[in-house]
Amino acid sequence: MDWKDKLNALKDKLPEGEEFQTVQEEVKTAQKESLRIELDKRKGKPATLITEFEGTDEALKELAKLLKMKCSAGGSARAGEILIQGDFREKIAEILTDLGYKVKRINFPTSPTALPNQSNRRKF
Repeated sequence: MDWKDKLNALKDKLPEGEEFQTVQEEVKTAQKESLRIELDKRKGKPATLITEFEGTDEALKELAKLLKMKCSAGGSARAGEILIQGDFREKIAEILTDLGYKVKRINFPTSPTALPNQSNRRKF
């Protein structure tokens, strides 16, 4: 009996997947207010802060884990807030809207033309 046969035997013993619910599905139904995404400075370094989360601590930590993985950055989650190290406002807003959350954008650039003019920089 090789490892493939053992794996198939274990798959047969597992319960059906319909009985289990993911944390994200529970969070989507519980979240009625929009999440605030803003840029914060922590010890001089940029940090993206997601606040006004309504849900369980387990759901908060699961969402923080997903965001940290998608942004390839560190961070923490506690007391209804998620902190992601670095400026990932646009990326996090896109991820959260794809997951079905409403997003309130705080301190976002208004448009790409609002950025400083870079035409006078040297191009190599």
